[in-house]
Parts: sequence; structure tokens; C-alpha cells
Amino acid sequence: MNIIIVGDGKVGYALADQLNQEGHSITVIDNKLDKLNNTMDQLDVIGVLGNGASLDVQIEAGVPDADLLIAATSADELNMICCFTAKSLGAKRTIARVRNPEYSAQLNLFKEQFGLSMVINPELEAAREISRVLKFPQATKVETFSKGRVELVEVKIQEDAPLVGKKLMEMPSVISAKVLICAVERCHEVIIPKGGFVLKAGDRIHVTGESRQIAAFLGQLGGLKRRLRSIMLVGGGRIAYNLVRMLDEKVFRVTIIEKSQERCDALCGLLPHASIIHGDGSDTEVLESEGIAGVDAFVALTNIDEENLIMSMVASQMSVPKIITKTGRFNNLEIMEKLGIDTVINPKMTVANQTIQYVRAVQNSVDMSNINTLHKIVNGRAEAVEFTAGEDTYNLGVPLEKLALRRNLLLALIVRGDKVIIPGGKDSIRSEDRVVVLTNEYKFVHLNDIFQADSSEVEAVEYEGTLYL
Repeated sequence: MNIIIVGDGKVGYALADQLNQEGHSITVIDNKLDKLNNTMDQLDVIGVLGNGASLDVQIEAGVPDADLLIAATSADELNMICCFTAKSLGAKRTIARVRNPEYSAQLNLFKEQFGLSMVINPELEAAREISRVLKFPQATKVETFSKGRVELVEVKIQEDAPLVGKKLMEMPSVISAKVLICAVERCHEVIIPKGGFVLKAGDRIHVTGESRQIAAFLGQLGGLKRRLRSIMLVGGGRIAYNLVRMLDEKVFRVTIIEKSQERCDALCGLLPHASIIHGDGSDTEVLESEGIAGVDAFVALTNIDEENLIMSMVASQMSVPKIITKTGRFNNLEIMEKLGIDTVINPKMTVANQTIQYVRAVQNSVDMSNINTLHKIVNGRAEAVEFTAGEDTYNLGVPLEKLALRRNLLLALIVRGDKVIIPGGKDSIRSEDRVVVLTNEYKFVHLNDIFQADSSEVEAVEYEGTLYL
């Protein structure tokens, strides 16, 4: 696809990088030459210097022939004007970054008036991601499928976990929850395991299943047992605001430490049930005086990665049960994990994944009815995609044991109406099923992409004693 990105900040660069890796033709518009030069040096993209809302600049960038324009500047209003101009010039679809919470109630109107196909909000999506992790505190990451009915969680296997030394096919003997371990990260290698795979302490496993089954699995796995009640946030920006609005005030006691007095005053009016503290959260004495040692969860949300890392390490030394750290740089993800910070949130990555999901859906069909959800996992080295099977899906009703599937993929779940199925060889795909596929090799656009006609490419996949091709 021919994609134009307006705004070469952190979000714009992340989108250009990810979409470029997907094989699309990317043009970036920005009014700062040094940023454009850096992006063109790092990525295989075209740069156009100028105001992205300008008619002449958009024409120069090729917007009239664009399949998609994404407006990702730091100004919501400018983004909407960019999209309006692009639609007027003939761009097929537009996406706008809209961050201001005051616009939330007007998004449907904006979509209609400005011709928006989609609205992205990095801070809102980051808050949702954090709220999911707080729901399952034993997990380091939590993603959802099928409108929240199915979870995909990442968990680090501890030394005393009952699964250590067990083959996957032996898991039902120690864990009664009906879940599927669909990917394992070990020593930076991503493995899609078979039934004979033996788990080790230190493995990061990705587990999927119904929400209640995931909760049961995490409870039986061990680790953090108590429910989270008290939460300390450092940084009172949009992520903190959105997060507190999502949390049940009857369950969670939230303290926000914010450096700006003006922002503290605003938060006091916006979030009356939270305790707002004016102070520098990067100062260890401030954290200690506000009771960091006694909280159940600590969330570092400032715009400075180094501060977030140091505060999180202080929280770790204070034995805070759950620590969540925000980072704005992709290359900091693995560094933080090596330092023991297990749950790292990157809003730019979240938005990039949302956009890739949309783009693949557009590639697949006009009505975008096939791809429902896409999540990048293991720092982008694998992905889980949820499809809806249609009448045009191959091999409907054929048992999985008789099918030829591509190598290095796992058909993880089938959601049929209210029923969630962990598929075995006798199960089959039916029209209107929601099918979750995990792979560390392919970039699937359509559910039919999972099938392989060439038998040399076929791999036998087994799980819990069931073998299917």
C-alpha cells in the first residue's frame, strides 16, 4: 500500500518503521529537516519537508494517490485538518492521532466530518494495557481477543513453579485450568512448542484461554497471590488520567505524584477519588515519605525513560509486588527486562500494532471483516492474529488432523458463539468462527494464508497428546 505519514516524532517514526517492515511504500511529511534526514537515513522511506496540512505539500507527497494517510503530529487539531485535506484530495483512507480526553465524546462526529477511518490515542491504549495487567498481576503482559472474552498473557516461570521440568502434554496433571501455552521465549529464542517441549525456570510463556481459565491458571502457577489494592503512579499525564478513570474506585486506592503544581491542581478536580501529591517522584525521599514500601503496585509514567527506570528499581528494592514501567524507546524494552523490570509499556508500539492490524484488514477485504485483532508479542518477534472465518475460508468442516498447515504456526483457539475451544485434531473451523493463530515467521493477511498446499511445507503439530497436521 501507498501510505503517507504526517509527523516524524516518536509515534510517526514508530509507524514508519513498522509499516516499512510490512512491505508498504512509506512517505513521511515533517517541517523539520533534521528529523526527516534521520528517518530517511534509518529507514527506506521518502521524506517531504513542509506543513502536512498544506494542500501543496500533500500534493507533492502524493496524497491524491495514497491508500492511507496517517496524521500523527502532536497537535490533535492539526491532525484532523490533515485528514480533511487528504480526503478532499482523494486519499482513500485517513487515520488521526487524537489524544485530548475532552474530544472523547466527539470522536464519531470527527470521523464523519473529517473523513476519518480510524482514531488512534497512544495514551488511552497504554492506560488500557496497564489496567489489564493490574487485573492479572502475576502476568507481565496481557492482550485480549474476542472483545475481551479471551486473554493472551505473558508469564515468567519461577523456580518453584509446578510446571518446571514438565512436558506440555503433562500440564493437565499439575494445572487443571483449560489454557494453551502457545509460545515460549527462552534465551532470546521464540519457540512455538509441541507437546514434548519441557518448560524451565526463567522461560517467558505466552498463555491463552478464557478469562476465568487464565485467572485459574495464574492462581495455580504460584507467584503473586494477593489482589492489588493500593497503587502509586508517578507522572500525572494523560496515561495516568485515563488509567485512574478506568480503575474501580471501590477496589483501588490510587496515589499520583506529579512534579507540576498546575497539573496537580487540574488532577484534583478531574480525579477527586485519587490522592494527588505535588512532588518529584524521581527523588527517593519523596517516594519513601509517600509510602512506596507499602503499596501493592508502582507505575512509572514520566516522559523520561531514565527516571522511570531508576524509580522502578527503587520500587523493586522496596519489594513492591507489581511494577509497571513506561518507555518511549523501543531499544529500552530489552534493557529494562534484563534489569528485572518485567512489565514495560510502550505506547508507540501499541499504536503501531493497532495500525498494522487496520492496514492488513484493508489489504484483505473492503469491509475489513476478516482480521479482528492483531497483537505483536515477544518484543515484536511473534504475533497473534484473530480472524473471522467466512464462507470463502478453505477447508471448512475438515478436521484439523487432515489439514496441511504451514510450519511455525499454532492454531491456538477457536471461538464459536459463547464457546471457547482449544482445538485438537478432531476439531474443525466453521464459518463465523473466530480463529486465533500464532506465528513467529509469517505476516498473515487472510485466514487462508495458514494453509499450505505443498506437503513439503507441512509440519505435524501436537498438543496434549493430540496430533494434527
